[in-house]
Amino acid sequence: YVYTRPPPWSDTLPTIHVITPTYSRPVQKAELTRLANTLLHVPNLHWILVEDSQRRTPLITRLLRDTGLNYTHLNVETPRNYKLRGDMRDPRIPRGTMQRNLALRWLRETFNKNNSQPGIVYFADDDNTYSLELFEEMRSTRKVSVWPVAFVGGLRYESPKVNAAGKVYGWKTVFDPHRPFAIDMAGFAVNLRLILQRSQAYFKLRGVKGGYQESSLLRELVTLSDLEPKAANCTKILVWHTRTEKPVLVNEGKKGFTDPNVEI
Repeated sequence: YVYTRPPPWSDTLPTIHVITPTYSRPVQKAELTRLANTLLHVPNLHWILVEDSQRRTPLITRLLRDTGLNYTHLNVETPRNYKLRGDMRDPRIPRGTMQRNLALRWLRETFNKNNSQPGIVYFADDDNTYSLELFEEMRSTRKVSVWPVAFVGGLRYESPKVNAAGKVYGWKTVFDPHRPFAIDMAGFAVNLRLILQRSQAYFKLRGVKGGYQESSLLRELVTLSDLEPKAANCTKILVWHTRTEKPVLVNEGKKGFTDPNVEI
């Protein structure tokens, strides 16, 4: 057993609420372990982990308990009819949408909208790689802060366009650059107060084209001129959409090999 402990809690730093949707798969524990090892270095962090499952699983319960992190463990299963792709007018909703929405609801039910405790909300998927610097950058978010994300959209990175006055005026992206907010889920953070005050702001489940999930939330919160560029005016890469390679398990199931009771 490795003893782990996050940094001491500070009364002066805003709390970062990190929302992570997750689902069962062979690399789930490995990816969450890697993410937890990053989060352990971040002061005043609260991890909201939401399983796409009918119930909270023992694997995730143990993992969270053993991290030593300040956490909240939630679950909501995406209904089967949402997971299946219908015709093009009614596509499957992106994975993690219902889980992120449950976390937003939990925040609103837990904190009063006149809450004076400063906080930041960040959507951190479990398949990304995060620089510790990113969390300190987002901590000063007044409304919504933004930055580049590497390895998305078929590019080395996508990024907000920032003018000489330090204002965002567009998006460096190939895929549909005219989206209201052409940004990856890992590319922005929101002040908790804004989440609490705008109770109608959720990720939409229906009628949203691919790549528009982020816009469906952000357009309820801010306009383009409100965005606060971070990461040296969006010139530094602090988060990478790395994605773990799917393991080849073609020899599993052969008698006498790995024990299915051993947790991976």
